[in-house]
Amino acid sequence: MAVALVQGASRGLGLHFCKHLLTRRKDATVIATCRRPAEATALHALLAGFPHSLAVFQLDATREAEVRETAEAVAKDYGRLDLLVNCGAILHPSGRGETSLRDVSAEGLSVTLATNAIGPLLVAKHFSPLLLNGTGAFGRQHADLDRKHQALLVNITAKVGSIGDNGLGGWYSYRMSKAALNMATKNLSIELRRGKAKVVCVSLHPGTVDTDLSKPYHKNVPKGKLFSPEHSVNCLMHIIDKLDMGQTGKFFAWDGSELPW
Repeated sequence: MAVALVQGASRGLGLHFCKHLLTRRKDATVIATCRRPAEATALHALLAGFPHSLAVFQLDATREAEVRETAEAVAKDYGRLDLLVNCGAILHPSGRGETSLRDVSAEGLSVTLATNAIGPLLVAKHFSPLLLNGTGAFGRQHADLDRKHQALLVNITAKVGSIGDNGLGGWYSYRMSKAALNMATKNLSIELRRGKAKVVCVSLHPGTVDTDLSKPYHKNVPKGKLFSPEHSVNCLMHIIDKLDMGQTGKFFAWDGSELPW
């Protein structure tokens, strides 16, 4: 059985990653984590439909002790991970990005960075031993044994986190947090390929998705560019299914194109 963990699975992309894996990968066990499982109505409905292949754990990625305890519980129950997808994210504590410097606050910056960048890195820290123990069930294995991977680590980022692509400014907290997450991905890709056991690490941009995070800006999205979560996850899984060590440390958009850092 392939074992996948989705961090931030109560709604949006995280929830649809769980649905995709459960319905398209009949060999997959899915571990879904979120901050408040008791309030995750949609996730509990999914659990009712897949009671033997879905498990739900409480995990607030910004609380390191909780991340460590959850990793220990998953290690005890499963012993490995073949795929880890970090989906948990916020736009800003207020629900809207800063349009100018006057809107920037220490609280907005700290909360957004903690959720979008620090949390996923803590998850990578405590779950990496399980990834290194993976079976290579996801992605595409290379014929060269030196390029064989044990698992995949996917950080869901955003194109606005690209420094090279930034031509509009604004959204300080969100842009900075996603740029920081991209740097974490690059660092992880270097560290987690050094030993005999290797993990493919990538940042993926899902496009503009019809979720609560993007809702305040839907009217500004060009026609045909606002994706359903199902469509976005289908595109991202198409990329994930083809990943190998040759792509580790890279930043891809939903259509497979490589984005500048």
